[in-house]
Amino acid sequence: MLSEERRRAILEMVQTGGRAVVKDLSSHFHTTPVTIRKDLEILHSRGLVHRTHGGALPVTNGALLDRNLTEKEKLYRKEKARIAQAAVKLVQEGQSVVLDSGSTTTMIARGLRQFRNLTVITNALNIAAELAGHNAEVVLVGGVLRKESVSLVGPFAEEVLRKLSPDVLFLGVDGFDVEFGLTTPNPQEARVNSLMVEAACRTVVVCDSSKFRRRSLCLIAPTSAAHQVITDSGISKSDRERLEKAGIEVIVV
Repeated sequence: MLSEERRRAILEMVQTGGRAVVKDLSSHFHTTPVTIRKDLEILHSRGLVHRTHGGALPVTNGALLDRNLTEKEKLYRKEKARIAQAAVKLVQEGQSVVLDSGSTTTMIARGLRQFRNLTVITNALNIAAELAGHNAEVVLVGGVLRKESVSLVGPFAEEVLRKLSPDVLFLGVDGFDVEFGLTTPNPQEARVNSLMVEAACRTVVVCDSSKFRRRSLCLIAPTSAAHQVITDSGISKSDRERLEKAGIEVIVV
């Protein structure tokens, strides 16, 4: 069993059992307590479990968990970098691109600096700053600033998005339950993201594999709204098969 497979299994055991003990996990997975402790520390650093003496407890407020951008940028950096590189390869000169707020889309923005003829629409102040001084024309929607995501939300942002018809949206999410859909913890952010999906001709979901089988509080759109998904090799075989069966192209990096 690969390390990430074991960690996903540990997470499921913690969530279903209400707790997990290092000794029991070590016996179950036929590995050392040191390895299990490392697994739990990694899961804890990702915000997926609460580390305790001798084991771990589930995160009870997962649906409401709303990490700030600085915290998100520390998680899955290598996976997000590969996802961003794959996303940039889908963009062509002359297109109009929407980037919602998030750590993965910020990396995509950095990759878009190489283009000479591009329009980038975003509600994220940091993404606009990343592209300032480069060739892309940046359209920053108005609205009320959310400090956690450094993004603009509310009626002003929504009104602008209703009047646009961009070529492609790169959408980051906090949760992706294939049966339920794409989710995020903040209702205002969810509304803005939903309008981005409605406006764009094509929606590409960009998320690391930790987002799968997780639900945040607010639904952005059903899974069927996605045309493509770019993720890392940690995605489960069953989730990938369900996405492809629904006609969604899955790009694994």
